[in-house]
Amino acid sequence: MELRIAKIVTAASLAAYALVVAYDNIIDYGSNYAFVGHVLSMDTTFPGNALMGRAITDERVWRAVYAAIIATEAMSGLLLAGGAVAMALCLRASAIAFGRAKGLVYLGAALAFLLWFFGFMVVAGEYFAMWQSREWNGQEGAFHIYTVVIGVLILVALPERDDL
Repeated sequence: MELRIAKIVTAASLAAYALVVAYDNIIDYGSNYAFVGHVLSMDTTFPGNALMGRAITDERVWRAVYAAIIATEAMSGLLLAGGAVAMALCLRASAIAFGRAKGLVYLGAALAFLLWFFGFMVVAGEYFAMWQSREWNGQEGAFHIYTVVIGVLILVALPERDDL
């Protein structure tokens, strides 16, 4: 029973995080919009950077990318929250029923990993050379997030037992 509660609590906590981040990005739009603009324009990477041909300076693209980030954060949070609720509703159910309730958590965690690892580390970090920027480098923060995501995913994926 305790492990099931831990799975619910960690999934719900990760859902709350993703939803608060999405909310904050809507309410304080300008702060992270500036981040997206600087990363995509590569204007704070090393001088003479050979990768500058990748830079995107079109603000319409910046807005579209930022909207996709916010939507992904929100969808991840909603999926994780739905999964936490589904697991909570099956707290005292059989191992099979509780196991089936995990599906939305898996989807939400996969989406969160896609955003914070693939989006921030692969695309922003490497393709747009975010790692070269002292002012606009979000790799360390992204690392903390996707590490937690993987931890929650592993915990939730542990097999269930019927010996409540």
